[in-house]
Amino acid sequence: MAMTRDRILFSREAIQSRVAELGVQLSQDYKDGEVVVISLLRGSFVFTADLVRELTVPVNVDFLTTSSYGHGEQSAGRVEIVHDIRTDIAGKDVLVCDDILDTGITMRGVLDHLAAKNPKSLKTCTFLDKPSRRQADVVLDYTGHTIEDLFVAGYGLNLGDYARNLPYIFVRETVEE
Repeated sequence: MAMTRDRILFSREAIQSRVAELGVQLSQDYKDGEVVVISLLRGSFVFTADLVRELTVPVNVDFLTTSSYGHGEQSAGRVEIVHDIRTDIAGKDVLVCDDILDTGITMRGVLDHLAAKNPKSLKTCTFLDKPSRRQADVVLDYTGHTIEDLFVAGYGLNLGDYARNLPYIFVRETVEE
């Protein structure tokens, strides 16, 4: 009989430690000015909230809602901008934050969309990177961890409509009993 179990991939403590390290690095890199942090909703809201609290530079936070996954585990292959940012980013340093970079299709679409708004700089930061699934040309500037091709949930990453609230990241595994 097959059953499922959740295996913790990154604990709350490991996540907090890595986010703090990213905060130090970003604060150093943006020390000469402010940064507009754009959080891709819904998945990155937990990571972005933790990350901006670690920054020691002036931060303007905005949100962009995209849709490419729906409720599935596979990207639909197209990016829809559901809600755009309200901040004028022309001439500003912009950091796009997302929970995970998988195929890169969403991030590529977002970067193209934001580049048309003429920012001074446009960089990327994700908590997780899954390079084995990349289908679009995207280079990450900052990342928390690189992972294998696993379907992960927790810490903002959803499992259907659930699991975003969990303070850790897990993999749901099928095991034979």
